[in-house]
Amino acid sequence: MSADGPEEFDGAADGETGPRYCTYTSYEDGEPVDGFPWTGPTGRGADENGVADRIADALDDVEDPEMPISVLDLGLVYGVTVEDGQATVDLTLTYTGCPARDLLQENVRRAVADVEGVEAAEVRLVWQPEWTVEMVTDDGKDQLREFGLSI
Repeated sequence: MSADGPEEFDGAADGETGPRYCTYTSYEDGEPVDGFPWTGPTGRGADENGVADRIADALDDVEDPEMPISVLDLGLVYGVTVEDGQATVDLTLTYTGCPARDLLQENVRRAVADVEGVEAAEVRLVWQPEWTVEMVTDDGKDQLREFGLSI
């Protein structure tokens, strides 16, 4: 991901990947997409000032409003950039009609805005690549099983 924002993802045969802002509405079983989701500095976005570490810690505390699992473990965070104190989070949802969309976006924005080294935070909702259960971390899958969902 560049400092200018997300790369385009058009499913082209040349292997180009990155979130694309669109209104994708049909999720199907799929293959994991290299580089997604963002799970913190070891996944994507490491920086020398530790801001990415602190953002990852903050996002690990933001749970999906409908089940007790973090947005990181659920695989909803596709990227985080920080430039001159402005943090931008590329976030997706498990489906486009999510009734908790606004609440989740605001919870993510507030958590990131409270991080030391972040002066302002923005959440961009993205739909590409499409979210699939393969985006959920192994810890997240264990948490979902404990919650009573079959993975």
